[in-house]
Amino acid sequence: MKQPETLFFPASEWVPNHPFLPVLVYRDVLAAGEKDRARAFERLFYDAGWQGLWRNGVFSYQHYHVGAHEVLGIAAGSAELLIGGPDGRALQVRAGDCLVLPAGTGHKQNSGSDDFRVVGGYPPGQHADIETTAATSGELKIIASLPLPKSDPVYGSDGPLVSLWRKDIQG
Repeated sequence: MKQPETLFFPASEWVPNHPFLPVLVYRDVLAAGEKDRARAFERLFYDAGWQGLWRNGVFSYQHYHVGAHEVLGIAAGSAELLIGGPDGRALQVRAGDCLVLPAGTGHKQNSGSDDFRVVGGYPPGQHADIETTAATSGELKIIASLPLPKSDPVYGSDGPLVSLWRKDIQG
């Protein structure tokens, strides 16, 4: 089981980011020889109980979600994503990598290969909205109190997300 890199982001201009949960970056989750990475990510996420699965890319404009934590499995190609809002961090991702973004985390695609494809999804009962303006005080409360996933989207109920995110809540 690979341990993810954890990245914390303070609020950035109008993007709130999450007040205490880190972004999780899993590198090379899928073997280089995996023939259909999109299907493999869908299987992992589905088996871990994540839902609302989709295939696409990442929007080229900065946005965040109030009502959902989000997983992004890089199924093909490579890209530079700006994570954490306008003052965030440019992150290089490639096929086989996976990111988990807590609600409120800004993200956008700066550049990418022509074949860049992502499989995304959300914890049960959560649905992504697309926010492109500053969060209201009510939305900030939703972001901070949104239920934690019961499982890591890659490794299931005993995966790193479960222990890392619970530890961050407990202080």
